[in-house]
Amino acid sequence: MANKLINQMGLPKSIANVFTARNITTAKEALSLTEFELMEVLDVNLAEVTSAIARISEITCPPYQTVLSLMEQQVQKEHNGGHLSTRLKGLDDALCGGIPFGVLTELVGPAGIGKTQFCLKLALLASLPEAYGGLDGRVIYIDVESKFSSRRMIEIGSKSFPEIFHKKGMAQEMAGRILVMRPTSLSEFTESLQQLKISLLQNQVKLLIIDSMAALVAGEQGQGAPRQHLLGWHISFIKSLAEFSRIPIVVTNQVRSQIHDEACQYAFQVQHREKALHEHTEYDSHLVAALGIHWAHAVTIRLVLDSKSGKRFIKLAKSPISPPLAFAFNITSSGISLLSDGGIELTGPEINTIHCQGHSDIINFDGKRFQ
Repeated sequence: MANKLINQMGLPKSIANVFTARNITTAKEALSLTEFELMEVLDVNLAEVTSAIARISEITCPPYQTVLSLMEQQVQKEHNGGHLSTRLKGLDDALCGGIPFGVLTELVGPAGIGKTQFCLKLALLASLPEAYGGLDGRVIYIDVESKFSSRRMIEIGSKSFPEIFHKKGMAQEMAGRILVMRPTSLSEFTESLQQLKISLLQNQVKLLIIDSMAALVAGEQGQGAPRQHLLGWHISFIKSLAEFSRIPIVVTNQVRSQIHDEACQYAFQVQHREKALHEHTEYDSHLVAALGIHWAHAVTIRLVLDSKSGKRFIKLAKSPISPPLAFAFNITSSGISLLSDGGIELTGPEINTIHCQGHSDIINFDGKRFQ
């Protein structure tokens, strides 16, 4: 708007011609001068300058908005954008309905904490008929680490929705809606992404899951930051894919050990260094999300799956619409379930801290073992 031409702003022709004659043609050029400077340059009186500037400002500057109106717009945007319900009431309430469409949602946590369990349940929910709260569509599940278990998914479905899965042929129909891809390298994954844009439309795909992003670069050459940079193009492409398709995209991320110096990357954090180092010694291991800060900025929602004091927690660590919250959960035969719908509000470094206290990587129930 700053470059909008003055002669297109509906000013009286006489004053518009004066602006043009003095080579002041855009709103930016006019508004960069004071009223008295304009009086001198244009050789007109103060009343004419004030009237002209008021008109230019009205057209060029955005209108004021109250906090209330902005909040109402955000709520309406979230409502219209669509969500995939997780069937975890407390988490759905915090996210205004569930996993949002059109953005990246990340699940990060140590091995065995329940990331794949969460993904399996989401894939199932997206494939359910709309009458049962699903999206009634197909799911593309990119299974990088070969952790996808169709048997486990059927079990989650039969336990969670017995009225559907006990009908003849329904289990096979639901399973047939989930398309599993298993790229063996980053280059193969890159080729798959190129084809996904068309597949999402042709196959009525309602959910894309990538499990996991970090595993894609684990076998590539390079360590640390250079390895993270391998995903630069992929991050941009996946974000654009979410915006283009308007479906939820869920990615899982692994964890790595935190270097002590990372606790005080900025000057204002130095005073907390001793406290941070002391806190690290209280746990068997202190972990952070892999893939680095560029990836962290790319995701809109970050869910940290954590284990502390013998309990598992889902932490809503990053969200534009919710404060940081933690929900205690268990993994049962029907998948992940919250112990309470009320979240615990978090503050400080605890929001993104990932603890590992020797928690078993294997979940055992009903005589079965699951990753």
